[in-house]
Amino acid sequence: FIDLDRFKNINDSMGHHVGDALLRSVSKRLLAAVRAGDTVSRLGGDEFVVVLNGVGSVEEIASIVDERMLPLVREPHVVEGVQLHVSCSAGMAVYPQDGRDIDHLMRHADAAMYQAKSGGRDHALFFTPQFHAQAQERLAIENDLREVVARGELMLHYQPRIEAASGLISGMEALVRWQRPGHGLMSPAIFIPIAEETGQIVPIGAWIFGEACRQHAAWRDAGLGSIPISVNVSVIQLRDPSLPTQLREMMAEHHIDPSMFELELTETFLMENAIFTVDSLEKLKDIGVSLSIDDFGTGYSSLNYLHQFPIDKLKIDQSFVRDILEDPTDWAITKAIIGLGHTLGLRVVAEGVERAQEAEWLREAGCDELQGYLFSRPMAADAVQVWLAGQSMAQVTAPRGRLKALSQKECALARIA
Repeated sequence: FIDLDRFKNINDSMGHHVGDALLRSVSKRLLAAVRAGDTVSRLGGDEFVVVLNGVGSVEEIASIVDERMLPLVREPHVVEGVQLHVSCSAGMAVYPQDGRDIDHLMRHADAAMYQAKSGGRDHALFFTPQFHAQAQERLAIENDLREVVARGELMLHYQPRIEAASGLISGMEALVRWQRPGHGLMSPAIFIPIAEETGQIVPIGAWIFGEACRQHAAWRDAGLGSIPISVNVSVIQLRDPSLPTQLREMMAEHHIDPSMFELELTETFLMENAIFTVDSLEKLKDIGVSLSIDDFGTGYSSLNYLHQFPIDKLKIDQSFVRDILEDPTDWAITKAIIGLGHTLGLRVVAEGVERAQEAEWLREAGCDELQGYLFSRPMAADAVQVWLAGQSMAQVTAPRGRLKALSQKECALARIA
């Protein structure tokens, strides 16, 4: 069972005619990879099924898939004079141990393919009973996610961002959590990918925006000042042409200055959809919100596109910050990102700051904002209000790091010890 990796990105950004031509090219590659008497079929979309007949061992299957099929698909596909690069994830089920009929073999190969895709894509896995259990759990999560907004099971937690130079709060990142009945609080790392694949991220994302706006207004009306809030945006949401209008209406409903909101997009998504993304980001910038690239340093950025994106901020991935005190390479990469960001006129945020020495090093390196457990774990909205009340300085950081004095009634936020 074979599924192309991120095919939808190519289809949506370059047009269905390009996507169709790419599928034809992939089909030819798969046919060239198999032996006489094998079967290659396309189920629909970018899903293919290959039947290998008369194989002598699992090693022979692995050889066909790993040494011929996947490498052939990876080679550049020339479509309308443009080189396109695509990979695929594959799952393999073997008769009779993995199933004695086509239905079981298909479902088990599909389960193995999903594990290959969720484990990093661009490789193949044989089915194991564990994959079946995981596929069943994934289906259960998918079913439980339906109407999750209507049932009121979602909540937002908030993690402070700290102005590195002054120690003042520069904003809060809103992070969605799911109180799944019978399972407790569930991390977004588990359910958000499933919500994206099924399209349920659209209503969930709309709820997140609305709830973040409501909470921003609630803190403001409680005398805590206008606290900037950042929200993560999915690729599926960004493709929705109604997104700018939705955001504008939500902020207008709660009388929120758009500059108080920041949208975060991952570096990998931005680079994979560069041509399509520039136009979408421009429309969001027209609203007045800030834009940042999350997990920066983990993808493969084109400096040309990075210059064209209308972004305001880079967020250094925590994998670099975690080892800056021990690993000279991570130290150098982090310092280089800070320099690159400032050269492009961007603010730079370091995520995953857990030690005071890390915070001090980042301050000295010129990092603008810090975020991590050193200052606070993500917390529920009511805990945020208690946390803020324990601070001592009646000031709040305005967008892009400019400090402004507030009245006592508007006081927000304080220096971190």
